[in-house]
Amino acid sequence: MQHPTQHRIVVLGAGYAGAVAAGRLARRLRPQDAAITLVNAEPHFVERVRMHQLATGQDLRARPLDEMFAKTGVEVRIARVTGVDTDRRTVSVTDPDGTGELAYDTLVYALGSAWNPQDVPGAAEHAHEIAGRTGALRLRERLAGLAAGRTVVVVGGGLTGLEAATEIAEARPDLDVTLTARGELGDWLSPKGRRHLRKVFHTLGITARENAAVTAVAADHVVTADGTSVPADVTVWTTGFAVHPLARATTLDVTDTGRIVVDATMRSVSHPDVYAVGDAALAAGPGGKPLRMSCASGVPTAWQAADAVAARLTGGKLPKVTPRYFNQCISLGRSQGLIQYVTADDRAVGAALTGRLAALYKELVCKSAAWGVANPTLGVPTRRRPVAPRTPEPAPTV
Repeated sequence: MQHPTQHRIVVLGAGYAGAVAAGRLARRLRPQDAAITLVNAEPHFVERVRMHQLATGQDLRARPLDEMFAKTGVEVRIARVTGVDTDRRTVSVTDPDGTGELAYDTLVYALGSAWNPQDVPGAAEHAHEIAGRTGALRLRERLAGLAAGRTVVVVGGGLTGLEAATEIAEARPDLDVTLTARGELGDWLSPKGRRHLRKVFHTLGITARENAAVTAVAADHVVTADGTSVPADVTVWTTGFAVHPLARATTLDVTDTGRIVVDATMRSVSHPDVYAVGDAALAAGPGGKPLRMSCASGVPTAWQAADAVAARLTGGKLPKVTPRYFNQCISLGRSQGLIQYVTADDRAVGAALTGRLAALYKELVCKSAAWGVANPTLGVPTRRRPVAPRTPEPAPTV
């Protein structure tokens, strides 16, 4: 139960970014000073980076949020967020018991993103997505009922598309798998990375249609920009993500795509009591380049936001580390992988790790990320500091 003097922190969304932010706040702040509420529509944490595995019939470990955050001081509220009133500092939610409101002093917005059909005719009606558990399970059921020799087309040549195509081809070698890419296959990778990617595609029998943007999707085929019709009993859409639309309905400063504009501490440039992390935030990385939507961006922004919130509440030092990249980890089925090393601002360098060792590396990264979320306070909470008396703060500047 909240005490009237507690600082009320509400975290919206329990994906990688939201769950990590809530757990890190619990490590930094004393429970008698801060009431932390984590709101999520689903009762389980979803390993989004493994949705291609779930879609191909693999079972993932259940991670109930109430068990993850037990004895951490974080209250888990299973509810769907329907609105945020940044003037009244309230969040509207709906759960099986009805509707309600949560008041906050500090809000951490981590509602993330979903698949983006990009207004391509037929995509929303006929394509499958693996951006979330519901979509992955729907695709899983469809693939399980697909007879040998049928065709699967994966639309999108980014990380998600590569992982989906190779996972499906490895799990179902009896299917005809095609990947369509707007550019050349793996054109952002190093020469070594591209060579390995093509080798794996050849081994798995995946057809790569390059420079072939899909302009329409039907029940049994897709159409590319040059008018070619490609047979597709199943179409998997992986061309990018769209952020949750809720932020656009607020008075927050957002981009034309709905991402919340934040400063270096992940605090809204228009509302100093709101922080945004993960896919929901337009955050700058090295050189001012926007961070891409990914787990690799979400976790560091969650650290940054949590540390900034704690510092401002306790009178500590603000974090000054700019989130950066080290590598791009790509699973190519269960036995092959590709670790592309990159510059701080995410540009490929010549070095890349490939093969079985890369697959093991990627698996370790996935397990480490899940462990960090499943152990929110990393064992015994440490470095908890008292909240200092509140003083008004001016709005931040970019």
